[in-house]
Amino acid sequence: MMRLYALSSLREAGSSRRCWAYSGEILAAFKIFVPSRIAVDTPEAAKMTAKGTGCTNASLQVCENKTNAGGNVSVGFPISMMVTGVVGNSLALILVYISYRKKENRRKKSFLLFIGSLALTDLFGQLLTSPVVISVYLADLNWCAIDNTGKLCKYFGVCMTTFGLCSLFLASAMALERAMAITNPHWYSNHMKTSMTKLTLAAIWCLGFLFSLLPIAGIGEYTNQWPGTWCFISTGKSEAPGNVFFAITFAVLGIFSLLVTLSCNVMTIRGLIIRCKTKTGASQSSKQWERLTTETVIQLLGIMCVLIICWSPLLLLLLRMIYSQVSSQECKSANTTFISVQSKVSNLDCDFFLTAIRLASLNQILDPWVYLLLREILLRKFCIMANAVSNCSVDDRKESQTALDALNKQNQQGNNICKSTSN
Repeated sequence: MMRLYALSSLREAGSSRRCWAYSGEILAAFKIFVPSRIAVDTPEAAKMTAKGTGCTNASLQVCENKTNAGGNVSVGFPISMMVTGVVGNSLALILVYISYRKKENRRKKSFLLFIGSLALTDLFGQLLTSPVVISVYLADLNWCAIDNTGKLCKYFGVCMTTFGLCSLFLASAMALERAMAITNPHWYSNHMKTSMTKLTLAAIWCLGFLFSLLPIAGIGEYTNQWPGTWCFISTGKSEAPGNVFFAITFAVLGIFSLLVTLSCNVMTIRGLIIRCKTKTGASQSSKQWERLTTETVIQLLGIMCVLIICWSPLLLLLLRMIYSQVSSQECKSANTTFISVQSKVSNLDCDFFLTAIRLASLNQILDPWVYLLLREILLRKFCIMANAVSNCSVDDRKESQTALDALNKQNQQGNNICKSTSN
């Protein structure tokens, strides 16, 4: 009996050892996979992951905030935006080059220089940033897979800041140039020369580039942004000196440029309408001036709408995030299992932030069409339709007036007949 009990105990002990060994294998396997998931939420595990993947401290936040963007993000979007932007801005540059060689008017050359510079800025902005975004998408939204030092993130932030500010500054300069040409044509013709236009363009590019280099000099910081495919100005708490100053300055400069552009365009529209009223008449020149005024007003309204829709969401959201001391790094996808409980940014804000930066990028695509390409296509057709409607209304008034005159003439003839018979 004792022997049977001993054999039974040995069998149970062997079975338990096998179970524990099997459990140990499961735990060992679990230890392999769990830290990679927890690395999203714990700084210690993130450091281990960064150390294991070769990411340095400069890119630690990139690894720490890798998210699963779910269905909100697709590689097709940046590819389509890059192709559309490159094609549109290239066409604009070709048309500007052809027109610049033909134009002898100095004022038209200045305007063409501004248009060409804007198209060139938007084209380089697309070519220097879109390939990086596409590469990160193809790397499964893992920025560390293509940038294990953090230098690419700084490069991307410099490009975003430079081309974003330069586009806004160029739009403001063009609006100011048009306002001066309409409201004060004598001063404009005497002082606005092609050399001055070139100096203005060089100053805008230098100012935008030097400002974007401030984080490289230690003032401010560029960090990876949700969903991990791009880098931009950090808006949350940071150890970098002057981070809040740099972020606020960018937002304020952008909003100031928008206000200058809108104000100058309103002044231009007002001046055009006043001059159009003074030139009213039936002559061919007055009709041509009226048509030109209509086209320009429609174009300026389109420019203002595009600028407001594309840039105001991002700039206002930046100010809000700076005030709240939050960053898109805290964004977590709704599909991610391990969500930070202390995150201050909701998924809706994260999606809105991504939409805002996409709208700002969309402005680089729309600029050549709004300023140049669509002017000869849509505006002409719009004016033809407007003239057709006005002509129809004029013809209707003429027909009704003719019928009324004929009726009055018949009544007058009837009265004359009645008078003659009575006599």
